[in-house]
Amino acid sequence: MGIIDEIKDRARQNRKTIALPETMDKRIYEAAQRIVEEDFADVVLIGTPEDIEKYGAGHDLSKVRIVNPFTDPNRQKYIDKFVELRGAKGVTPEKAEQQMTEDYMYYACLMCKCGDIDGVVSGACHSTGNTIRPALQLLKTKPGISSVSGFFIMEVPDCELGCHGRFVFADCAVNPDIDSEKLAEIALLSADSFEEFTGEQAKVAMLSYSTKGSAKHADVDKVAKAVEIAHSMYPDLVLDGELQLDAALVPKVGELKSPGSPVAGHANTLVFPSLEAGNIGYKLVQRLAKANAYGPLLQGLSMPVNDLSRGCYADDIVGVVAMTAVQAQLAFE
Repeated sequence: MGIIDEIKDRARQNRKTIALPETMDKRIYEAAQRIVEEDFADVVLIGTPEDIEKYGAGHDLSKVRIVNPFTDPNRQKYIDKFVELRGAKGVTPEKAEQQMTEDYMYYACLMCKCGDIDGVVSGACHSTGNTIRPALQLLKTKPGISSVSGFFIMEVPDCELGCHGRFVFADCAVNPDIDSEKLAEIALLSADSFEEFTGEQAKVAMLSYSTKGSAKHADVDKVAKAVEIAHSMYPDLVLDGELQLDAALVPKVGELKSPGSPVAGHANTLVFPSLEAGNIGYKLVQRLAKANAYGPLLQGLSMPVNDLSRGCYADDIVGVVAMTAVQAQLAFE
């Protein structure tokens, strides 16, 4: 059984309600119908009757909850909550109302904040920034976490490395500027994400083109410092670095380049030194190894909100909703 089927089974055990606010995109309706047919989550679509009729034609939405942001009985509750949260930033009831109805992502995040849904998936026709910005403004990050990062669950066929071919790669989607402190934080969040979705212990490799000082450069120093910070702040984390990729993954190479390391040769959670490296890395594995790449998922937010690629298919949306539902189970434990 593939990991996405395992995740769907977990989602069925404690059903959550996930909102899809991009009701101007036909892929959303195909995904919504599939989700309710597979019966692993409840779906809320946020949109007007005109949008639903225009873009959802031909799809069975009888088991999908439709919320019209212009006539929803909870509309005033969400306006009041928006002002409560953002009044100090100049948000008046009039501005709240306008933003909620012009950008349904704000509406979805307010529904989440008020406990009326459990998570949100967006990004099929909006940028990552447009997905993250409302979530940061209204939901905030988890206590003690300074920023949001993005990760992929990678599933490589016929692979004995990592956790039987399963990995978390981060950050591949969000942060263009990563310093040592942020790298350490991404390591913690990525370990949590790996363990949440696989049930196995995370072994985190902080990647570089150097292994334990084999090269000298400021980029290497950044990773080495991140390792020091992580060991100091998160002493229970099984983490090592800086490690080259082969030293992180291949047991013989790991033993040669970093003997005695608890991670080298056995890593399953890969923290890349830059967004550039992470994004290139996951796409190489996806295309050349024919791996399944699930994500980008977001980590660090107080409630589950996830992004989609604008090139996604309905299958991708279904998978991300399942993963968001499992994140919601864990968030509300």
